[in-house]
Amino acid sequence: IPTRPPPSPIPPPRPSRRREAYLSATYAELPHAMEKTEAKKPTPASPLFSFSNPSASFGFGFGAAPGPPPPPLPPAVEVLLSEESPVAAGNLEPVVVDDSLSIYKGRVNTSDVFGVKNSDLVPGKYEGGLKLWEGSLDLVKTLNSDIKDDRLLMEGKHVLELGCGHGLPGIYAGLKGAGLVHFQDFNAEVLRCLTIPNVKANLLKKSSQGTSTSRSIGFYAGDWSEIDKLLLCGDAVQDKITNLRTENEGYRGYDIILMAETVYALDSLPSLYRLVKKCLHYPSGVVYMAGKKHYFGVGGGTRQFLRLVREDGAMQSDLLAEVTDGSSNVREVAAFPLELQ
Repeated sequence: IPTRPPPSPIPPPRPSRRREAYLSATYAELPHAMEKTEAKKPTPASPLFSFSNPSASFGFGFGAAPGPPPPPLPPAVEVLLSEESPVAAGNLEPVVVDDSLSIYKGRVNTSDVFGVKNSDLVPGKYEGGLKLWEGSLDLVKTLNSDIKDDRLLMEGKHVLELGCGHGLPGIYAGLKGAGLVHFQDFNAEVLRCLTIPNVKANLLKKSSQGTSTSRSIGFYAGDWSEIDKLLLCGDAVQDKITNLRTENEGYRGYDIILMAETVYALDSLPSLYRLVKKCLHYPSGVVYMAGKKHYFGVGGGTRQFLRLVREDGAMQSDLLAEVTDGSSNVREVAAFPLELQ
């Protein structure tokens, strides 16, 4: 009986051309998808700073081509209360501190003042003062808690807020009876368009109603490396170290220095710290700092400043609060009283 040859195996169905194209594209993109997945794992919760010039170099040694030299620093100037800008904030929004206190703030568009959009920083021109940063609110709440718990006395104190922007911590100090409050920002435009209107809406309004507020208010614009020429400076820490205090006993300096979100740029920390030491009152002065633990993209952070303070040894350090609310990178509030020896 003749045998039939075994049937040849049936080849698998050939995918359609559309399916082939799909598979080809999928496998071609797979390495990139894996790279994106790996890149997402360490991404911080905090949004990065946005710059008007994305190619700006901050000199952190990442191999980027050097950009154009930064513009010259603006001169250090005093800005008068009467110099409020026509672009000043109009509608006021309440910021609730507790059940019995709210601070009112305005809102100004960066494009209206500096001609740039969607930018937190323009190196050498604009340092983010028109934005309300989370650290400012953290600092106000910490001050409020310390006053309620009798850990801090604000009445009659000389207070300086560095990098003030909206000026909420300084305004809070004034509402709590500080005898003098000075506001400093890199940009005079920020003081004219935002800080002064906010101060008028809170401190001067309260004063007209008969409520006790600060007796002296001042506004100063300029870089930290030069602004000491206009501020109350007794060089208290340096005098303590060199035993030369007798020459400067007439310079009282500031009892309390407030700064929120000022420690973002690594290369500016030394000048900020030198200014703080020049302005702080001896022997009872204290610095309150609020900010993010690390600022991705610009290299600074609260821990970088804390390291600088500890290496110098002129001040103590006390971590008061850590905020992990998920709205940004981990934030901290710390106090730095003078290290008495």
